[in-house]
Order: sequence, then structure tokens, then C-alpha cells
Amino acid sequence: MKYLLTILFFAASMAGFAQTSDEEKLTAAVKEFHQALINKNTISINQQTDKALSYGHSNGWVETKTDMIKDLETGYISYQDYKEDSITITTNGTMANVRFVAQVAATLKGTSTNFRLRVLEVWIKKSNRWVLFARQAVKAQ
Repeated sequence: MKYLLTILFFAASMAGFAQTSDEEKLTAAVKEFHQALINKNTISINQQTDKALSYGHSNGWVETKTDMIKDLETGYISYQDYKEDSITITTNGTMANVRFVAQVAATLKGTSTNFRLRVLEVWIKKSNRWVLFARQAVKAQ
């Protein structure tokens, strides 16, 4: 009986460790993606996003993956800073939603602005790595 309880305890603790590790990997992916936006690293952005990406901005503007990469390359939009605060992650198998408050400094069509946003990102796990599937932001109060 003690042997069985030891095995059950070990299995339960390993499941908890795997979840934490998965959340840590996802948090790192989120931050890496935002840094890629700042650096205009379109190669990284291409790898970190799903082909069906829907990237919603707080003003209602929605970009596809192709739009996002083109808009960064042409300078239509550029990001100078992107800070996440209060990140919460909820996973369900190979899907996760990531919520956080963001401080974003960006330039759109030559006009620089600072935003305080509440952001929801939906990430999916493909081939043991997380990729961004959807994002929506609203202005924070």
C-alpha cells in the first residue's frame, strides 16, 4: 500500500511539474514574440505565429499574419516598447489563453502613441512549441 501511495504521489508531482514547465515555456514565448515585434524580427514572428493568425488591435483594426509582417517591414507600424504585467495563463491541452496588462509604445503611420492595454492572446501548441493563434486588445481604464 505504501508503495502504491508513493507511486501515486510521484506521478501527481510530476504532472504538476510538467504544467509549470509548460507555463514557463509559454510565458517565455509570449515575451519573445513581443520582443520580436520591437526588433521587427519578421523571421521570428513568422515562426511564432500560426498561418491563420488574427491580430486584433484596441481600435478595432485586425491584421492577418501576412498583414502584420508586411506592416512591420514597411514601417506602417513599429513598436518601441512592449511590457507585460500581471500575466495569467490558462491551459487546456494544446491550447492556452494568456491575459495581461500591457504598456506599449508604438508608431502608426508616423504618429507615436503610448497605450495601456488589456490583452488576450490565444496560443496553440504545435510540435512541442507554442505559436500565437489570436490576439485581441482593449484599452485599459
